[in-house]
Amino acid sequence: MFEIIFFVCVLWYIGLATLFLSGTMRKFPKTPADVIHSASVLVAARNEEENILKCLESLAELDYPKDKLEIILIDDKSTDNTGAIIDEFIKDKPHFKKITSKKEIDQLKGKTNALANALEIAKGEIILTTDADCRVPKTWVKTITSYYTPEVGTVSGFTYQDYYNGFSGMQSLDFIFLLTASCGTINTNLPISCIGNNMSYRKAAYDEVGGYGNLPFSVTEDFNLVMAIRKLDKYKLVFPLDKNALVVSLPVPDYKTLYHQKKRWAVGGLLVPKLGYFILACGYLMHAAMLAAPFFWTPVIGELILLKIFIDFVFMNYMTSSLGIRKSMKYFLQFEIYYIIYVILLPFIIMPNQTVTWKGRKY
Repeated sequence: MFEIIFFVCVLWYIGLATLFLSGTMRKFPKTPADVIHSASVLVAARNEEENILKCLESLAELDYPKDKLEIILIDDKSTDNTGAIIDEFIKDKPHFKKITSKKEIDQLKGKTNALANALEIAKGEIILTTDADCRVPKTWVKTITSYYTPEVGTVSGFTYQDYYNGFSGMQSLDFIFLLTASCGTINTNLPISCIGNNMSYRKAAYDEVGGYGNLPFSVTEDFNLVMAIRKLDKYKLVFPLDKNALVVSLPVPDYKTLYHQKKRWAVGGLLVPKLGYFILACGYLMHAAMLAAPFFWTPVIGELILLKIFIDFVFMNYMTSSLGIRKSMKYFLQFEIYYIIYVILLPFIIMPNQTVTWKGRKY
């Protein structure tokens, strides 16, 4: 009986992997080379004195016409030297500007409120967002904006994390895995998630949904906004697999921070559409079956476990190769173990308490 259950779980898993990969393989039209959208890049920073300078340096190197680009840095009530570092860096760069998130907009909190403050003054036709612990490639704005044909409302991009040991490497592969699920479902018009450190949207679409102030508060404000734009039933959501838009982030430094990050994403994920719950359930059953397998061991079960691991390897090898970060696959086994454990533990983390702690704030 267990063999049959395990076999069904593997079949579902193969089906989901096929859905995700087929979505990532979609190609999208681009705007003509002579069409240059005005763009606003938003970065909300709270107590990021250790990371913000590298982010600023990468933004300063963007290959995009300066008369079409503004970069708005929001000091989100930092209590360290973040604001001073920004001031010093941008003093001779007129297309950079800094604001502080003093104004409280409606029911908004934290990062969402900081972004809403910036969006009140942003002039760009296209809004791009990243985080203060990220570095963007020179081609980032040019690549993302090139996908804004008239019918497109949002464009998302991939992010990976710096990898230099098993702990950081498993996080990087996890990011790619999660974003592949996001990419595959968005490109089949069944969005279940996105991550705000590499996303963009039309300012007109943001205004049409009434801005963040008109949306229910969520700790995952990025996906909240994407779903609101989708509900307009006017714009397409696209997520191209394009390494020229690949952003690099920093891994969290320890398991405690990783716990809070995963909990924040999971609590925000409670608002996913029904398809998202189905996908989560399939993943959960697959990994629960793997943990239970030693108690029902047969040669067939062993073969099915190897098949599942092989599916993950092919899946991740294709994605990392496409994005030019195949070297991160040396951490595949650490990722596989981590992936099984956190999928199983996540419901037990969020069921007793859905309070989220992030950047020194509780939500």
